[in-house]
Amino acid sequence: MTEKKQPMMFKLMAKRHIAAVFSAVLIITSLGSLFTQGLNLGIDFTGGTLVEVGFSESVELEKVRATLQGTDFNEATVQYFGSAKDVLIRVAPKEGKNSAAISTELLRLLNEIGQKPELRRQEFVGPQVGEELTEEGGLAMLAALAMIMFYVAVRFQLRFSAGAIAALAHDVIIVTGFFSLTQMNFDLTVLAAILAVIGYSLNDTIVVFDRIRENFRRMRKEEPLEVIDISLNQTLSRTFITSLTTLLVLFALFFVGGEIIHSFSAALLVGVIIGTYSSIYIASPVTLALGVSKQDLMPVEKEGSDLPDRP
Repeated sequence: MTEKKQPMMFKLMAKRHIAAVFSAVLIITSLGSLFTQGLNLGIDFTGGTLVEVGFSESVELEKVRATLQGTDFNEATVQYFGSAKDVLIRVAPKEGKNSAAISTELLRLLNEIGQKPELRRQEFVGPQVGEELTEEGGLAMLAALAMIMFYVAVRFQLRFSAGAIAALAHDVIIVTGFFSLTQMNFDLTVLAAILAVIGYSLNDTIVVFDRIRENFRRMRKEEPLEVIDISLNQTLSRTFITSLTTLLVLFALFFVGGEIIHSFSAALLVGVIIGTYSSIYIASPVTLALGVSKQDLMPVEKEGSDLPDRP
């Protein structure tokens, strides 16, 4: 009679100290970039006019910038939008000029390049609206984290709540740090992607915490470190299959989805990768470091439950 083959076990928690150093480096780098150069905020937050212009042939950005020098638009941000024929120009709010007047003047100036530009799109956001969006977006993120902390504390235990919030804060800092380092456009779609990453990462963390709670109640002899390691291994295949299928879709959006959702898909790509990592190496190790034990998750016995029933 052949012996039953034991499933392969990865000693994931044995690498938790290395993971902590790696995460610390990522967080310090992200915070350093955020404090030194900040985010490349889109007009959703800063206010202003966005004009998309199409040319019949490829055009050099330096020529476009040189054309705008010495005019009211010399501080405009100029970048390609999908191809070298499409140019995106962001202009700060101009007192006394609406978006129609700005786009008309820009087209007149760009005619000097020698190609007839075509107006593809124009958007305008007032500075007051941009300021309100910045404030409300930050408050929305803080409110989401507060409600998540309350939910996890009620469903599991306070130590688990701290681990989940640590993982989510870790993910948010690194994703925003990535946008600061790369200076990719940070607009409302990116903020929406970060909120989606919070939900994705939390779902993954809850699955792991559910298994840890079940194993704490079943495995009476194992130490907390062993229980968490076993639980992570039991959920590892589910975690990687979910992440892989999600990443396949996101890679398609990133490479062929177009420039409009480029920043959105980039935020989700980084967020899913970091969220998968944090559900293993941030949430559980923090919970373990805070001293979670079997007694924290054992069902509470009702007083007098051991007494014999009386007629």
